[in-house]
Amino acid sequence: MTTALAVLLVLLALLLPNKLPYITPGVFTRIPVEALFGAALLLVLPPRARRVVAVLAGAGLGVVTVLKFLDMGFFSVLGRPFDLVLDWALLDDAESFLEDAIGPAGAIGAEIGVVVLVLALLVLVVLAVVRVSDLVVRHRDVAAGGTLVLGTVWMALAALGLHTAVGLPIASGSTAGQVQDRVHQVRAGLRDTQEFAEESAADAFRDTPPDQLLTGLRGKDVIFAFVESYGRSAIEDPEMAPEVDAVLADGTRRLRSAGFSSRSAFLTSPTYGGHSWLAHSTFNSGLWISNQQRYRTLTSSDRLTLTSAFRHTGAWRTVGIMPGVTKSWPEGKFYGLDNVYDSRQLGYEGPKFSWTPVPDQFSLAAFERLEHGKPGHRPLMAEVILTSSHNPWAPIPRMIGWDELGDGSVYDSIKEEGKDPTEVWKDDAQVRTEYRRSIEYSLNSLISYVEKYGDENTVLVFLGDHQPVTTVTGGRLGRDVPVSILARDPAVLDRIAGWGWHDGLEPGPDAPVWRMDTFRDRFLTAYGPGGATGSGVTPARASRPGPRPAGPAVPPHGP
Repeated sequence: MTTALAVLLVLLALLLPNKLPYITPGVFTRIPVEALFGAALLLVLPPRARRVVAVLAGAGLGVVTVLKFLDMGFFSVLGRPFDLVLDWALLDDAESFLEDAIGPAGAIGAEIGVVVLVLALLVLVVLAVVRVSDLVVRHRDVAAGGTLVLGTVWMALAALGLHTAVGLPIASGSTAGQVQDRVHQVRAGLRDTQEFAEESAADAFRDTPPDQLLTGLRGKDVIFAFVESYGRSAIEDPEMAPEVDAVLADGTRRLRSAGFSSRSAFLTSPTYGGHSWLAHSTFNSGLWISNQQRYRTLTSSDRLTLTSAFRHTGAWRTVGIMPGVTKSWPEGKFYGLDNVYDSRQLGYEGPKFSWTPVPDQFSLAAFERLEHGKPGHRPLMAEVILTSSHNPWAPIPRMIGWDELGDGSVYDSIKEEGKDPTEVWKDDAQVRTEYRRSIEYSLNSLISYVEKYGDENTVLVFLGDHQPVTTVTGGRLGRDVPVSILARDPAVLDRIAGWGWHDGLEPGPDAPVWRMDTFRDRFLTAYGPGGATGSGVTPARASRPGPRPAGPAVPPHGP
C-alpha cells in the first residue's frame, strides 16, 4: 500500500500542471518522459550513486511541485507564473494583505501552516522517489521492459501529436519543460537589473528648469485619479460593456452640460490583475515598472515623476489621497507629495467594504473638505487612488447625497445591504456582475464629484491601473486600460489635439493605445513651453514605445 502511494505521489507531482484550469482527470493519464528517463538512469547506476540521485531527484521534484502551486496562484491573479528572481519581495506584501484580512494572529497562523505544508510536501516527495527507486531495482527485469515499452509508446504519441481535452500533450514533458523555463527566467531576471539601470539613466526632463515645466497648466487644479481594476474589459466585454458604457455616455453628457470637455484613449499597463503600485509608478516615472525589484530601485532613486514635476515648479501644492494605505508610506516623498492623506486621515468612521477601507465617494469628499474646498487655496496637484473597485468586489457601496456622508457612519447600513464575497466567488458570473457594478460606482463617484465641485480650473486625468483577474476577463483584451482627460478650459484639451484621442469619456475600439510608460513624457511635452496647440511632438524615447505586452492566454477560472 505504501509503495503504491509513493508511485502515485511521484506521478501526480510529475503530471501536475501549473495552471488551475488544466487540472482535470485526463491530465493525469499522460505518460511523463521524466519518469521514463529516471527509471532508465536508476537501472544503470551503482547502489550508492543511485541513492544519492534518488534523494536529489526527489528534492528537485518537490521544489518544482511547490513552484507549480505558486504558479497556480500567480496565474489566477496576475496572469503570469511566479518569478524565482523578482517575486520574493512580494511575500512581504502578501503578509501585509493577510494581516489586513484576518488580523496579525491569523496571518501568523496561516504562515506557519504554509511552511509546514511545504516542508511536508518536500519530505514526502523525497521519500516517495527513494521508495520508487528501490521498487525499480527490486524488479529490474520488469522495470527495464516496461520502460522500453512505455518509451516506445511515448515516442509514438509524441510523433502523432495527441493531446488531452485541455490541450496538453499525452506524451508529457511538462515538468522538464518548466525546469528549462525557470532557467531562462532566472537568467532574464538577473539581466533585468542592468537593463533597468540603462533605461532609467535616460531622462529627457531631468535637467529641465522648473520654470519650463508644466507652463500650460499654471493656475489649474490637476487631479490624477486611478480607478482600481478599471480595464478594457469593462467597456468592451459584451457581458459588462452595455451598463458601463451607459455610465460613461451619461457622464459625458452631464459633464458637457456643466461645461467640461473630455478625450479618451487606452494605455497598456505593466501589470495584470493586481500589483497596482507597478502601474502607478510606471505612469508617474516614464519607466516600465513590471516587477517589485524595479519598483524598489525606482522609489529609492531621484527620478523625476509626473507628480514630483508639479512640486518641482513651486507653483502647486501636491497631495495624495490614499484610502488604501493603512500604514506609513515613505514612497510619498519619492512622488513629491507635500502631504499624504491615508485611510486614517480622511475622517472616515464607517465600516470597511471587504478590502476597501474607505468608499470612493467619501475619499473624494475628504479631498474636497481637506484641500480643494478651502477658500483661497494654492493651485493643487492631487494623486487620488480610488479603491472601491478592488477585488473581491463585494460588498459594494452605493452613491448617496454628498451632504449625507457625514463621518461615514451612514455606510453601516449600506454595507449590510451588500453581498457576501464568499458567496459571490462561488459563481464566476456573479463575480463579473459585481466587478461591473463596482466600476460603475467608482466612475459615478468621479463624474458626480466633478459635476458638483469642478470649476474652470479643474483638470482631471483618470485611468485604470490594470485589468481585473482572469475570472473576469477570461484572459481576453490584453492589458489595456482606459484613460481620460477632462477640463472646462478649452485651451487644456487644445494642447493634446494632436494625440488623436476620442471625444468623450469612452474610448472606442480603435482609439490610440500607448504603453503606460510613455505617458509622462507626452504629458510634460504637451503642457510645456514647446507644447503648442495641436502639437503631438514627444521626446525621442517616448515616441518609440516598443511592442505592446500581450495579455495572459489562460482560460477563465475562480479565485
